[in-house]
Amino acid sequence: MHGRLDLPYLAPTFRRFPGSPFVSISDNQRAQLLGVEWLGTVHHGLPPNMLQPCFQPGSYLAFLGRITPEKGPDVAIRIAEAVGLPLRIAAKVPRAENRYFTEQVKPLIDGGDVEFIGEVDDAGKEKLLGNAMALLFPIDWPEPFGLVLIEAMACGTPVIAFRRGSVPEIVEDGVTGFIVDNEAAAISAVGRIGELDRRRVRAEFDRRFSAERMAKDYVRHYRALNAAA
Repeated sequence: MHGRLDLPYLAPTFRRFPGSPFVSISDNQRAQLLGVEWLGTVHHGLPPNMLQPCFQPGSYLAFLGRITPEKGPDVAIRIAEAVGLPLRIAAKVPRAENRYFTEQVKPLIDGGDVEFIGEVDDAGKEKLLGNAMALLFPIDWPEPFGLVLIEAMACGTPVIAFRRGSVPEIVEDGVTGFIVDNEAAAISAVGRIGELDRRRVRAEFDRRFSAERMAKDYVRHYRALNAAA
């Protein structure tokens, strides 16, 4: 399961498979669903050459994700405006969020300092994230992992993320980014981004979030199951 596990239909579904082992994508994700035989946690990984790093600090902030209140694009806009930096938004607008986008996000997009790019492919992600000063991740939900966090790290770009869900597991505060508790702290963190070494950010991605590491973790769990059979 790669999504949130606090949905009401999931607990009875899992109970239909007693004794079946499961793997979570973060420790925080599994905390949402008790009474399950968790075999372990395997954080996501990416191929090392999928996104190339840029070690020169950018001149704008980036938001990458879905246009939905739980992801906080409107919060990202307020943070960028407060620090006087441009914001580039690359995001999908789910059909169910058209009203939220139209009423709460679109009026804040001026095509200048706040630019909406739309959906991007891997090449677009590399350009957006690699040339950014930092990624803003002002979430308001129990994020089960946050793939965009490690996509930014692969580009050498530090993140400023709210302390929700899996964020404290993925972001190393003061190394790959800053973990904050509110907008005011996020605004302050933007001013400290220069303290972080973009080469170290990429190095931590290579150490912790490669596809090879992910695969080896799954193989280790499969072998443990075979040994116990």
